[in-house]
Amino acid sequence: MSTTPATAPVPQKALFVGLAGLALTALGVAVSADRHGPVLAYLVGVSYWTAIAIGMLLMVMIHHIVDASWSVVLRRQWEHGLSAFKWLFILFLPLLVLAWVKPGFVWPWMDLMHPMHGHGTVGSDVLYLKKAAFLNLHMFTGMTLAFFAIWVWLSARLRKASFAQDADGSAAWTSMNRKSSAFGLPLAALSLTFAAIYWMKSLEYHWFSTMYGVWFFANCVRGALCSGVVIMVWLYRRGDFKGILNSNHFHSIGQLMLAFTVFWAYVTFSQYFLIWNANVPEETFWYNLRELNHDGSTNQWWYVGLALLFGHFVVPFLALLSYRFKVTHHIIRRIAFWVLAVILLDLCYNILPALKDEHGDSLNFFSLNLLWVITSVIGVGGVCIWAYLRSFPTTKLIPIRDPRISECLTHHE
Repeated sequence: MSTTPATAPVPQKALFVGLAGLALTALGVAVSADRHGPVLAYLVGVSYWTAIAIGMLLMVMIHHIVDASWSVVLRRQWEHGLSAFKWLFILFLPLLVLAWVKPGFVWPWMDLMHPMHGHGTVGSDVLYLKKAAFLNLHMFTGMTLAFFAIWVWLSARLRKASFAQDADGSAAWTSMNRKSSAFGLPLAALSLTFAAIYWMKSLEYHWFSTMYGVWFFANCVRGALCSGVVIMVWLYRRGDFKGILNSNHFHSIGQLMLAFTVFWAYVTFSQYFLIWNANVPEETFWYNLRELNHDGSTNQWWYVGLALLFGHFVVPFLALLSYRFKVTHHIIRRIAFWVLAVILLDLCYNILPALKDEHGDSLNFFSLNLLWVITSVIGVGGVCIWAYLRSFPTTKLIPIRDPRISECLTHHE
């Protein structure tokens, strides 16, 4: 059994791909007749990778707070993933700068003179005036800075204690991480909820939903679990995790993937059902934009919604019921890639319909904006993978002196 990486991966390739993706997205902003599409596509890319990083942070803290044993070896890879937060902050800065330079360009409520469809301007909108203390540029900026400060700070504390324990084996580091997780989980829960509201939900600030933060939380955790599976299979095939991982580790993470698949479905169905059943125009319009055009015809987002129903729930739910699928490496990796792709589709479903034509209808899903989503995801993802690979060789492959490492290596169901 090896406790150090067999060969350190080269992070420069990931960085090159990431910079290329970012450059193409910037080109899209420069050449597009309507620059709103590429900018919102970039918001999708940043939100997607931030969600995965938040999920990794949550999984590390949940590991410590419940004193889990099975996930000790995987926890180290999530800790490497946390190194992406400071770069995600830098990548979010262009959106923040744009909000100040051209208010209302991304989030319409930032410009009080922004025209509403048949309702005057934002500044004369009673629903905005009721939310103005929360929805204003200064609050948005301060809260966004606070979100990243919390995530970077918590990540630094957790990484420092975990890495330091490899050197001296002191149980004090485990105690420190449990304390960090005890106050870190409420901070992470609040920050991810407000981030989802500010960055995504406020694109349609008229809309009300008390489940939006929980929906985002479900996607964060599912993203982290699926990324964990991809890393586990990659390191096992490289030879690093041979003799360390067994089928029970894959079964355990597969069980969590199944649990959060059901959780996502419960939250999403509850939100839709309650809004449909209440039939309040201030709430139903959000789904109407994603189903119908102004003339009553079905738009492309209706089919995206159906794809989410089957792709985000039915397919992974049925696949993850199988024990064999959960412990067979190439199968569970395919399930993980599938879910990661559908999480991206879910974020597109929540963000891109904010782009509208002159009739107030959401622009089609299959458009040039989809290309900018792909370049943005590749661009931001390349930087995040670079950050992970850059952190990868700086410490031991697994937490060799964690108090529960022996129990993890002999993990059984």
